[in-house]
Amino acid sequence: MADLKNVAPLENFDWEAFEQGESNTNVSREAQTEAYDGSLNKVSDHDVVDGTVISMNKREVVVNIGFKSDGIIPISEFRYNPDLKVGDVVEVYIENQEDKKGQLILSHKKARASRSWDRVNEALNNDEIIKGFVKCRTKGGMIVDVFGIEAFLPGSQIDVKPIRDYDIFVGKTMEFKVVKINQDYRNVVVSHKALIEEELEAQKKEIIGKLEKGQVLEGTVKNITSYGVFIDLGGVDGLIHITDLSWGRVSDPKEIVELDQKINVVILDFDNEKKRIALGLKQLTPHPWDALDADLKVGDHVKGKVVVMADYGAFIEIAPGVEGLIHVSEMSWSQHLRSAQDFMKVGDEVEAVILTLDREERKMSLGIKQLKDDPWENIEEKYPVGSKHTAKVRNFTNFGIFVEIEEGVDGLIHISDLSWTKKVKHPSEFTQIGAEIEVCVLEIDKNNRRLSLGHKQLEENPWDVFETVFTLDSVHEGTIVELLDKGAVVQLEYGVEGFATPKHLVKEDGTSAQKGEKLQFKVIEFNKESKRIILSHSRIFEDAQRAEAREAKKATRKAAAHKEEAPAIQNQTASTTLGDLDALASLKAKLQSGEE
Repeated sequence: MADLKNVAPLENFDWEAFEQGESNTNVSREAQTEAYDGSLNKVSDHDVVDGTVISMNKREVVVNIGFKSDGIIPISEFRYNPDLKVGDVVEVYIENQEDKKGQLILSHKKARASRSWDRVNEALNNDEIIKGFVKCRTKGGMIVDVFGIEAFLPGSQIDVKPIRDYDIFVGKTMEFKVVKINQDYRNVVVSHKALIEEELEAQKKEIIGKLEKGQVLEGTVKNITSYGVFIDLGGVDGLIHITDLSWGRVSDPKEIVELDQKINVVILDFDNEKKRIALGLKQLTPHPWDALDADLKVGDHVKGKVVVMADYGAFIEIAPGVEGLIHVSEMSWSQHLRSAQDFMKVGDEVEAVILTLDREERKMSLGIKQLKDDPWENIEEKYPVGSKHTAKVRNFTNFGIFVEIEEGVDGLIHISDLSWTKKVKHPSEFTQIGAEIEVCVLEIDKNNRRLSLGHKQLEENPWDVFETVFTLDSVHEGTIVELLDKGAVVQLEYGVEGFATPKHLVKEDGTSAQKGEKLQFKVIEFNKESKRIILSHSRIFEDAQRAEAREAKKATRKAAAHKEEAPAIQNQTASTTLGDLDALASLKAKLQSGEE
């Protein structure tokens, strides 16, 4: 215990006045009261003044504004500021200097509201960072208490990364920037993302300034898209394009990485101005072509999986990152134009033969038709000239039919070799695509891989018989089956057709024969080589008329000849008689003279 010092009382202290309640005998109580009131702040109701927090508990905050009494404010009005502490200066609104209990009534909420609009505008103009209290969620974002004003915080302005749970921000005091004010409706929009972006922008400049191509960094998978993966490199983002994720083909980046995964990446390229960073993942491992079996060569058989299909071929992955192309022409010995999808599909496991191999260019071509023997190697033995086979109709042309005897062995039946008797204008009149047809091998073209085939050669040539039937001037019954500008096609017996020109279609009554009429026709020309029979209906009655004319002419000539012969005889008789008379007269004279 410390020693007590002897202190002498004041010599001029007026104890009598003290007992009477006067602390200073030299100054009156009224003067003292006046002096005390003068030391206090002069305030009026509805003023906004600054006060100092002198104490606080769970329900109330006591604020000293320099008035004769302290004011009490509900702590709920400071909910936006959880860091409030004793000694902080706060603005308050004087509601009542003294209520019935003599208590000074203050409001922090009303004080903020009275100045809030000016402060919000100042914050926007000065690009100022302010604090706000997140009150609740609303459609599309959050409601934030800023200076006592309810401002809107869009969901897209909460953070630079997508927010999945908004509720975790409710009840928090955060820093914001005022980004938009509608003066007419007094709507305020704030952003927390703007603060983060400013900070990230500074970090980006610092990070990009230290980047080098080929540098390996650790990053975190931030976002996965269909075209690539975004990696957070610690304040700056880079993109791994889907083609740089793996040496093999990747259909979905999620096959390689997952969200929030930490991975090492290599910097492939970056742009200081646009802040773009191209990253690679596959470049951290050797290229699969470099690890390809050194003994692999052309002619070897390999197995792989179809990874990509196109009309012109299929890409086969024989090892991750090592692919070969099977062109559609190497899928079958057939020469028909077909799509690669007719032979295989993505995901199929196939075996193929290496046709070309270029390790420097990292290219390989494969074939599957080589797994089968080339059917043209022994074509003369398998399909000799004169042999008969069944083929499948593949295609039509104006001059014939393309058929396939077996895969890779094609042939052409010329339109003239379809029938001995019928004149085929187009192959579609004779058969249809996909149908089977019997053929005979006429000629082999091994160089062009094409057979000349015939169908009519399966039967004997009926024109040898027709030559003896349809002789010149023979008459046959025929039906007009088609009328053309140049004449008519006439169907004769035995299924053979003939042709008659318009002048030979004139009937005896002068009219022309019509389609469907059945008439008698005379053969006026027969050509076995060109398989042509020329007919005439007119000749039948014209020849008869000519015969009649000839007969009549003959009769006329005979009659004329008979008429000319009678006078001659008469003349001859007359002359002979006269001669004879002269002779007789002479003889008679001689006889008479002899007698004498």
